[in-house]
Amino acid sequence: MLTAEQAKQLAEFPEVISVQPSKRHTPTTTRSWDFLGLNHQMMGSDMLHGSNSGGEDVIIGVIDTGIWPESRSFNDAGYGPVPSRWKGKCQVGHDWGSKNCSRKIVGARFYSAGVPDQFLETDSLSPRDHNGHGTHCASTAAGSAVEAASFHGLAKGVARGGAMRARIAVYKSFWGLGFGNTATVLAAIDDAVHDGVDVLSMSFGIDENSFGVLHAVQKGITVVYAGGNEGPRPQTVRNGAPWAITVAASKIDRSFPTMITLGNKQQIVGQSLYCLGKNSSKSSSGFKGLVVPVSCAMDILNGTDVKGQILFCTMQPGDQDVFQQASQYVQDGGGSGVIFAQYTTDLSFTALDVCQGIACILVDLDIGKKIASYMDDASSPMAKIEPARTVTGKETLAPKVAMFSSRGPSPDYPAIIKPDIAAPGVNILAAKENSYAILSGTSMAAPHVAGVVALLKALHPNWSSAAIKSAIITTAHITDEHGMPILAEGLPRKIADPFDYGGGNINPRGAADPGLVYDIDPQDYDKYLRCTIIKRASVHCNATGMLPVYHLNLPSISVPNLRSPVTVSRTVTNVGDVDSVYHVEIQSPVGVRMEVDPPVLVFDAKNKVHTFRVKLSPLWKLQGDYTFGSLTWGNVGKVVRIPVAARITIQDFYADVA
Repeated sequence: MLTAEQAKQLAEFPEVISVQPSKRHTPTTTRSWDFLGLNHQMMGSDMLHGSNSGGEDVIIGVIDTGIWPESRSFNDAGYGPVPSRWKGKCQVGHDWGSKNCSRKIVGARFYSAGVPDQFLETDSLSPRDHNGHGTHCASTAAGSAVEAASFHGLAKGVARGGAMRARIAVYKSFWGLGFGNTATVLAAIDDAVHDGVDVLSMSFGIDENSFGVLHAVQKGITVVYAGGNEGPRPQTVRNGAPWAITVAASKIDRSFPTMITLGNKQQIVGQSLYCLGKNSSKSSSGFKGLVVPVSCAMDILNGTDVKGQILFCTMQPGDQDVFQQASQYVQDGGGSGVIFAQYTTDLSFTALDVCQGIACILVDLDIGKKIASYMDDASSPMAKIEPARTVTGKETLAPKVAMFSSRGPSPDYPAIIKPDIAAPGVNILAAKENSYAILSGTSMAAPHVAGVVALLKALHPNWSSAAIKSAIITTAHITDEHGMPILAEGLPRKIADPFDYGGGNINPRGAADPGLVYDIDPQDYDKYLRCTIIKRASVHCNATGMLPVYHLNLPSISVPNLRSPVTVSRTVTNVGDVDSVYHVEIQSPVGVRMEVDPPVLVFDAKNKVHTFRVKLSPLWKLQGDYTFGSLTWGNVGKVVRIPVAARITIQDFYADVA
């Protein structure tokens, strides 16, 4: 803790890189890995799992709310010794001893500097997770296989992480309900670099000019970030730095249909996480009275008798406060449940965990109108709610980008397409204390990517972080299981574009053998973004550096101010068959002519690296919006695709408002 004058003096020391205020940060399974094509029963029988036993010697650092070591997901049975290169430690606390670390949880630390007392008082000064967020994320990335895991019978199956034999290093930097700050996070990153982690999974937002993250990447660590939960509004994506992998959230092919029977025997189906507790009686699932107030806003709802009854609410998009307040009102008033009718979206599903002991059912507006019509006709409207079931498979349209998932373009680096990739982040079952919970958010999506990164590092130990990121982006799926374009939830739902999901939805098997990669020397980030280490207090990664950042060898191209023809270069390295020929396929953004030279790349033992040029020319003169395309290199069995975004402009600082 420094005064302003002390901070100014400290900044003048030659050993000090930067002095900045510490800001507050907040954190942003059974089926998801099967959906991504990683079946634990096939361990050892495919390229991604066969040669590395699930990433056993890879160490994933999780910076979060800590971990619950007794969870079955962190069982270390059958593990070999901790890798000798590991330099971390097991920091003890009053509810955490040295034996809480293991061959699975190889290290654990905690950081409380600058955290207000009210957050520390509801937690424990140890690596133990009393929140649940960190345990959920760690088990998603690297949890051991646990048979018959479920959330009160829902989503039942084998819970495990993507790299289920990887080791976990815990860095508790968030406290209570999720309070962390720049100081706790940077201290954790610094220790993680020293300790020897291979991957950092970080499910929270952080300053774009974080020296810690860039330093970690330059030390060979792959950093995976959550993209944020502020969608579907554009320009809300967080963690836009090009040296990290930023993850959007997508839905998997699993749903929880819930039967509602009206008093006239009409049956309709909603979605919920409702299940009967062990002590529930049969009468708790019988017919109950239906109550429909003028509005479910608290000022109008207050005083409504809901005891033993089901409340029916029609919600407008974004009425999360109404959802939570009405649910709490029914719980406090002894009600039986709530039926929420809303525009078709997954937004409210993220809040279903507030419904403890009551049924919270989501239906679309069409079904809501049927319920309202029945209530108008009935003298004593009634309804019965059955417990939810679990349904998986191609009957559920998936993947789709979740509505809450933050969207691009990046407000900090518009010449870098963000997010980079989408991964499962809706209704993910993973460990929480000694049981399992279903949570949603880009916080759940990021550890899916971290798990895949761990597998890739084990399979390709010499690949750089940029090569791994390239493999993930260029092999991603842009169509669903039926061959239809992936959709993005929103108002309205639409076909997804690169600002929704970057390269697409993650394809782990494809990333294991991408054919070509777009590699980057980590020092090149300094050249383009002026992140050189200079001795003054206010240091920023300035995107108006020596060269436009779209010249960085990223597996994407974004030109946010296209007025005249722009030519960028990209370099690809062959990591597939030695003798290969790739032909280009161009899909130009609307209003842009895109040309690639040369159109054919020939690789052999002597020519493993090729550079090509991409020329983007505006076809119109206007102040436009972003349009999207792609550039794909293909040969037999390989498709290496990068997204392209361009915005035709006339002048800078043009306010695009009505």
